[in-house]
Amino acid sequence: MPPQDLRHLISEAPRVMVVDGSKMVRKLIADVLKRDLPQVEVVGCASLAEARKALADGPVDLVTTALSLKGGGTGLEVARAVREAAGQAYVPVIVVSGEAQAHLEERRFTEFVTDYFDKALGHEALAAFIHGYVAPEAVPGATVLYVEDSRVVAETTKRMLERHDLKVVHVLRAEDAFALLTAESLGMSTHQFDVVLTDVTLKGELSGVDIVQRVRVDFGYGKRRLPILVMTGDSNRDNQAELLQSGANDLVLKPIEERLLVTKVLFQLRLARMAGPREDG
Repeated sequence: MPPQDLRHLISEAPRVMVVDGSKMVRKLIADVLKRDLPQVEVVGCASLAEARKALADGPVDLVTTALSLKGGGTGLEVARAVREAAGQAYVPVIVVSGEAQAHLEERRFTEFVTDYFDKALGHEALAAFIHGYVAPEAVPGATVLYVEDSRVVAETTKRMLERHDLKVVHVLRAEDAFALLTAESLGMSTHQFDVVLTDVTLKGELSGVDIVQRVRVDFGYGKRRLPILVMTGDSNRDNQAELLQSGANDLVLKPIEERLLVTKVLFQLRLARMAGPREDG
């Protein structure tokens, strides 16, 4: 049976609003998107005022915005305007910035922002990221090492991932995850893990923070060699920053929303494969 996707959650002809002060950047993003998604309608806006006008003209399915807008306003104000627009469903709002990581670590993004993208990765990668939201595609053969001590939560999350043709190996404790990673590194495992998904709080002596630190330090696996996504319900900015600074690729905030979780996992898998097979860094 072919993998299911989330296209039923958005319109058949998605309307994507791209907010950036540079006309050249808006055109570049639009051209790359239309090449991969011919059905998409791209609405370009240079400022907060133009974004508000576009929202008044009709709802959108996804928004990308720069943090700083030469035409007036900021990306965070755009995000707020999207959330407050009449008749507008709750859609992804992605901040595109060369300072995205710093903003993320310092928890400067507001609750109006769904996700972020590091501009340094390039427009092709951005198009792939947006593609993941609009029309998620499976990454054939990818295996997720999933660490979660609640069997009920694990079963629900596992089904979310498996609906997108991902193989999921679930373990209850960090210690079990390390045993599997050690066996893989010694060539004694039938699994080859492509991404780690872990809860931050686990039963036992070790936590999700320990998983991040040991994978990065003890195993020496970089962010592209083995991406790590950490699920957390902790709203403490310092604790979230610690996870990212320790080497987590991204955070998935609870309660988990399927489209966001799947998009983040698939995007990290695609980035890792763009970097080359089993590369560090």
